[in-house]
Amino acid sequence: MKRFLITGASRGISRAIAEKLAGRDVELLLHGRDTVAHAQTRKAVEPKCAKVTMLIHDLATARSVSDLIAEVGREPIDLLVNNAGIAVVKPFTEITSVEWEQTVGVNITAPFLLTQRFAPRMPPGSSVVNILFVAAKTAFPSWSAYCMSKFVLEGFSRCVREELRDRKIRVINVYPAATDTDIWSQLEGEWPRERMMSATQVAEAVAFALARPTDTLVENITLSSLVGNL
Repeated sequence: MKRFLITGASRGISRAIAEKLAGRDVELLLHGRDTVAHAQTRKAVEPKCAKVTMLIHDLATARSVSDLIAEVGREPIDLLVNNAGIAVVKPFTEITSVEWEQTVGVNITAPFLLTQRFAPRMPPGSSVVNILFVAAKTAFPSWSAYCMSKFVLEGFSRCVREELRDRKIRVINVYPAATDTDIWSQLEGEWPRERMMSATQVAEAVAFALARPTDTLVENITLSSLVGNL
């Protein structure tokens, strides 16, 4: 049985990935914080899976990440999807130290710790998928903390990719344009969500990359909308 660990699976892109990858020979290990939304994800994927394990942890602290790692257990996993994240959108002069530390904790330290813990024990043919967004390559006003975290994670993951090549473990970085998920409801301002990509489109691209032969690596996936990016 394959074991897939997906962070941020309560909603959005990670939920869509979970739904896409669910299978009779798959155990989904789904991380999230919102217990109500997480229950909806479970309801959607459980009939299609061999097993679903719900992991309720706040990845902002190393202790919580350690608790998640312990709950996953010592049995190797075959896929790690790093997608849990937070976005602080405000001028850099207004970002608090707490907001900065939370951004670093969830968006950088958690993926680092999870990759460091699980990748060395993955069998050949396994994959690590990092959902980075175009914010890993493009600077946006008032998104300094978020862009910083994605730039850092991209650099880390590119180096890890080279370290894991000889072990036949694939590191796949995904760069979607703005994607219509619940995060936009939590941000101030008006956002043209009708022009955004859907979470399903991103999940389909991830599934395509994972379905390639294990000796084929789709290193980077850049996704944009034909109607134009923000």
